[in-house]
Amino acid sequence: MPISRAEIPAEDAKGLVERLCREWADARPINREETQARITFDEGLCLLQAEPDRLIVAVETLDDETLDRLEGKVNAALEGLAGVTLEIVWEN
Repeated sequence: MPISRAEIPAEDAKGLVERLCREWADARPINREETQARITFDEGLCLLQAEPDRLIVAVETLDDETLDRLEGKVNAALEGLAGVTLEIVWEN
């Protein structure tokens, strides 16, 4: 299973996790604790971990094409919630 990981500099990483979970709560199964979350999509999985100065995101899917698509979905959601362009660099 292909996996991508990104460490995103963010002053309010915990807030991003909370807002993303609220945004997607009606459409997807979400398991959230204080600083981390697991969001299940039909096509894969997104794991979030808030650190004091960054957000760590991992995306896992069944194939590379779906991985690219889910990365884009997560990018768009995070940047929309942050209100700024984030430095998101995915590593496979």
